Amino acid sequence: MQVVESGSLSATARARHIAVSSIARQVKALEDSLGTRLLNKTTRRQSLTEAGRMFYDRAKLIIDTYDRAKRDVASFQDAAKGVIRVYLRTSVASAVIVPALPQFLAENPQVTLDLTLGDEHINLLKLHIDVAVFLGNLNDSSMIARRLSPSRRVVCGSPEYFKRHGIPKVPTDLSAHNCLIYRADRYSEHWHFSSATEKINVPIRGNLITSSAAALLAASLAGLGIMVAQKWMVAGALNSGQLTQVLPSYTVSPTDDDTALYAVYPHGRGLAPKERAFIDFLIRLFKSTSSTLDDY
Repeated sequence: MQVVESGSLSATARARHIAVSSIARQVKALEDSLGTRLLNKTTRRQSLTEAGRMFYDRAKLIIDTYDRAKRDVASFQDAAKGVIRVYLRTSVASAVIVPALPQFLAENPQVTLDLTLGDEHINLLKLHIDVAVFLGNLNDSSMIARRLSPSRRVVCGSPEYFKRHGIPKVPTDLSAHNCLIYRADRYSEHWHFSSATEKINVPIRGNLITSSAAALLAASLAGLGIMVAQKWMVAGALNSGQLTQVLPSYTVSPTDDDTALYAVYPHGRGLAPKERAFIDFLIRLFKSTSSTLDDY
């Protein structure tokens, strides 16, 4: 390529600081490998043969395409762009993350989100997920977790439900109430309460048991019973008066151990700018949400 563009073997040799004979040998080796002459050479100038012109044009197209590809790939290391495959816990996606996505996409116009919702701890590597949001402790050394929010659960129900059935004053009062039960690993039919002076495990019962947090929320809003929920999940309903928190002086958990909310991504690879931008967005979002939750 350089021999054609510089106009002579000697000009190429000067530019590369090597002997003219070395350049001549490289051209001869290329002609031998192709089985045809590429250059017409005289003592003063050179020109391409017909085969040489075809080879030059095709080779230049390939090299230009390769150079553009390198530049395009390098740009992914400098700016947030491309597709991010994201897996979100359904309840937190609906309550907090999805409503804020227009802001993230406006700030990162070259990013496309490929979004999946679910409540299980899936295999990110197997499913080619870049970033996930999980609730619960992570026991997987192949993953890195960034905590987004501590576990801050509340006991709540609709004002209509409490008008019909009364408001529980202490945890043991729940035995007289219809409790909406979340079904999942490590969850039992007990709610664990603690205060400054006591710890109480309360057996609960009710006519709705489900693995869907969204179904529990809908049932609670409809006045069916009392639920335990992460505060970020019911923040809007508490703020609007659709739900009322009860037993506020107690910390509550439906599991034996407390759990937090995490942004999770595979270990052993650097974060691309698009992934870092999304995780930073989640951290800012939950920091803002936590400030709001402290108001009530």
